[in-house]
Amino acid sequence: MANIMQITQEISSSPLDTPLAPAPVIWSNKRLFTLLWPLVVEQLLIVMMGVVNMVMVSSVGEHAMSGISLVESINFLIITALNAIATGGCVVASQYIGRKDEKNASCSARQLVYITFAISIVLMFLTIFTRRQILSVVYGNITGDVMQSSVTYFLFMALSYPFLSLYTSAAAIYRSTGDSKVPMLTVILLNILNIGGNALFIYVFKFGVAGAGISTLIGRAITALLLIRLLMRDKTRIINLYGLKNIKLEPKMIKRILNIGIPSGLETSMFQIGKILVTRIFTMFGTAAIAANAVGATINSLAFMPGSGFGMGLLIVAGQCIGAADYLAAKRYTKKIMILSYVTYLFININIFVFMNPLISIFNLSHEAHQMCMIFLRIHCVTSTLFWCSSFVLPNALKAAGDARYVMVVAACTMWFIRVCLAFVLVFPLGFGPAGVYVAMGADFFFRGLFFTKRWLNNKWIAKKVI
Repeated sequence: MANIMQITQEISSSPLDTPLAPAPVIWSNKRLFTLLWPLVVEQLLIVMMGVVNMVMVSSVGEHAMSGISLVESINFLIITALNAIATGGCVVASQYIGRKDEKNASCSARQLVYITFAISIVLMFLTIFTRRQILSVVYGNITGDVMQSSVTYFLFMALSYPFLSLYTSAAAIYRSTGDSKVPMLTVILLNILNIGGNALFIYVFKFGVAGAGISTLIGRAITALLLIRLLMRDKTRIINLYGLKNIKLEPKMIKRILNIGIPSGLETSMFQIGKILVTRIFTMFGTAAIAANAVGATINSLAFMPGSGFGMGLLIVAGQCIGAADYLAAKRYTKKIMILSYVTYLFININIFVFMNPLISIFNLSHEAHQMCMIFLRIHCVTSTLFWCSSFVLPNALKAAGDARYVMVVAACTMWFIRVCLAFVLVFPLGFGPAGVYVAMGADFFFRGLFFTKRWLNNKWIAKKVI
């Protein structure tokens, strides 16, 4: 890592033409803890909801669980695209907060809501009318009962997209100010609504897959409208949505958001498309392989989500430091958050490895699917522990500096040339079977992390400009 003199020299020679903030951004250990723990808890709650949802749906049958898992792979593509735009808004707002410019911070928040909501409406109608065709193109020939479950669940997910966009934007606005408790409390409410809705619609009314979709739709609608309402009413906040109904588009602000959001969206979208193509491999090995991968992905997400929380925190902290032109603080806090990420990830993966068998047993898999899932998890626990944090947490610091295009290019190249191509080579010509997908995934983690770490250490991100 470069020493202080080298960093200072690079900063002074960077092309930034914005004034420095009057004071550096200070994140004490207490303040970092206050920001990070709700983010980690929030992500864990999201994952636990996914686990509970899969367990409750498993009572309907493997076809229902498989159908939902296929839709969720596509659904996650939509979610990550909206999250990417929200990331752009969060970076812009965080940098304005670091510069102590609350007026422009609130302006960026309103523009973020307008952009994401408009995109979600388009996605909703597109999905409603073409969902069966999308499933057929992506997954090819799947059994009739799995297809029917997928089509039914996909409809309710599409109807929830506008509410999802409002929630995603509002949560990003709260986090950009350093307030991560409100989004966490909202997720608790969402989980209560989802679990209660699943129990009512699946077990009482016997709606099956539709019951899971209805409860998700209701939960997203209530929590999204609640968060937006709170931001519209509270004019005392650093950032608020007061005046949101008086729609006024600010092209320059939208451009700033999209300069981060579009590369991030392309990165995550291409990443998810690659994952979907790789997921298609499991459909070629039957329902047992699909179910094993669905359960493996659900359990693996227990390890992913705390890291995702740390990544969100890093985006905010680094963004505020860079907005105040305090690059040394940005490097210091990035190092601290990365250490926390690795320690947390190691602890969780050790527990997954030790308690793997009872965890898989929760999902009522067939013996064949159970054994297959154990192989998937063993490979993933080792490779992800070593390389996942540098692949998915560290890039948030680069995005916070406005270096989103570099992240996009690296992520796209490693996904397509390593994860996708290597997976097909390992699975078919080399005969690894479905386990080859997880080996290729580990190779993807390694190369992504290598390129992102090198970029952060050479300080080229310092020359980027957002506001």
